[in-house]
This record gives sequence, C-alpha cells and structure tokens, in this order.
Amino acid sequence: MSTLTKSNHIGRKISRIRELRDMKQEVLAQALGISQQTISAIENSETIDEERLIEVAKALGVSVEALKNFSDEAAINYFNNFYDNSGTNGAFSHGPIFTFNPLDKLMESIDENKKLYERLVQSEKDKVEFLQNILKDK
Repeated sequence: MSTLTKSNHIGRKISRIRELRDMKQEVLAQALGISQQTISAIENSETIDEERLIEVAKALGVSVEALKNFSDEAAINYFNNFYDNSGTNGAFSHGPIFTFNPLDKLMESIDENKKLYERLVQSEKDKVEFLQNILKDK
C-alpha cells in the first residue's frame, strides 16, 4: 500500500469513533448484545457486513456514512475550524465571552439571598408571635 492511498479499514474507524466518544469496548458490546471479544474482532476487521455496520453506527450515535467516511484528519480539521471561528479575535478567542459583568451578577445574587433571608426571619418572627398569642389565650 502506498502512502498516497487512503486506508478504508472500517474496524479502525469504528475503534477511533468509539474512543472519541469515550466509550469502552465493553459498553459498545453491551449496547449491541455481543461480547467484548466480538467488538475486538470487528475493530480488527477491514470489512464488516452492512447489517452489522448499521447496528454499530446506531450504537455509536453516528450515521453509516459518517462511519464509512471518517478520517482523523477531517475530525482534527473540524475541531480546529470550530475553535478558530468561535471567537471574534483569533488567538484570544478561547474562553467565555461575557456580555455582562459577572461581579454585578454576583452582587445581584447576594442581594436576592439577603432579601430572602430577611423574609424568612420575618416569617419566623410572625410564627413565634402567633404561637405566643395562642398561649396567652389559654
């Protein structure tokens, strides 16, 4: 095989997608109702039958076409483009972009908690007063 031809080893593609999905062979085997050894054999096979391919693709959560056309280079390019285009200013686009001041939101939250606490204290005071009135009446 020359370096110019692309390998169409379907088992390696299944293995790579499974690894990218952070899925163990045992989990995939359980989803398909087969043994882990069978998954290992599938991942070492250059070809598998179409029916099994459909089952594997469904268990991995991808389409059969995505499984057949998968390549590491395409996945890397996808993620690189995704991150490169996610921000507005190139190298500094990593991390969250806030459209509000997080400290203002924190202070609003503290104020809301303070008001809630004051209402709770007032409710307890009202309850104590009510119970004292009941005791006085007896």
